[in-house]
Amino acid sequence: MPNPPKTLPELMAVVTEQYATLSKRLSQVAQYLLDNPDEIAFGTVAVISKDAGVHPSTLVRFANTFGYSGFSEMQGLFQQELLQDTPSYQERIRLSAQEMQEAGVASEPHLLNQFVSANTQALEHLAQSVPLADMERAIDILVNAKATYIAGVRRAYVVSTYFSYALQHIDRRAYLIDGVGGMYKEQASTMMAEDALIAISFYPYADETQNVVASAIDKKVPLILITDSALSPLASSAEVCFVVKEAEVHTFRSLSSSLCLAQSLSIGLAYRLEKQKKN
Repeated sequence: MPNPPKTLPELMAVVTEQYATLSKRLSQVAQYLLDNPDEIAFGTVAVISKDAGVHPSTLVRFANTFGYSGFSEMQGLFQQELLQDTPSYQERIRLSAQEMQEAGVASEPHLLNQFVSANTQALEHLAQSVPLADMERAIDILVNAKATYIAGVRRAYVVSTYFSYALQHIDRRAYLIDGVGGMYKEQASTMMAEDALIAISFYPYADETQNVVASAIDKKVPLILITDSALSPLASSAEVCFVVKEAEVHTFRSLSSSLCLAQSLSIGLAYRLEKQKKN
C-alpha cells in the first residue's frame, strides 16, 4: 500500500475491509487493533504483542502491510486520536476503576457506584462514536419496511425483546424470532425483501442468529446489526452496522449502551412516522 491511511478512522476502515485477506497472525493483530485502540496507543510493542498473542516483529510487519515505515508511525495515529479526545473511553474507565480500588470501595455495597460510573462512560462513548448518518439510514430502513423481524439470543435476547416491545407499541409489524420450540428457521421463513431484520449479536456470535441473518441475506432483506466488533461475522452483511462497546465491571458486561441505542432507534422511528403523518 503506497499511501498509508492518514487518520485512525481511515486505518480502521481499511483494516476491516482487508481483514479477510490477511494471514492468520496479521488477522490476530487486526482483531486486537480494532477491539483495543487505546491499548495500541498506550502500550509498548512488547506488551501489545503479548496481549495480541503474536511476536513483536508481527506488529512491524502489520504496519508495513498498510504502508507505514514501522509500528511507531502507525501507533502515532492512535495517539493523535487520543489527544483529540482526552481522556478516552477505556482510559477513563480504567482510571475510574483504579480510583475506586485505591479508595477502598471495591466491596459489594459499592458495586452500584462502579456499575453506574462504568455505564456513564460507556453511554458517553456511544453518543460520540455512532455516526448520525447511520442512525438516519437505519431509521430509513425501518420506515420503509413492511414488517420488522428481530433476532438475538442469550445475552442479546434482552435487547431483541425490547425492540419487539417498542416497535409494537408504535403500531409497527414486529416479529421476534425467539426460536420457541427450536423453530428459528420456520419463524424466519416468512421474511421478504420488503421487510427488515434487526440482529443483535455479541461474541461468540450465536449460530442461531447467524443462520437467521443468512436466511435474510438470501432473500435480500436489509439488515441492521448491533454488535461488539467491526469484525463480527455478520458485519459485512449489514446495511447498517452499529459497533457498541459495553461497560464491563469485574468481567461482567452491561447492556446499557445497546438498550439505549435500541430505544433511540425506536423513538426516532416513531418521530419520523409522526412527522410523515403531519406532512
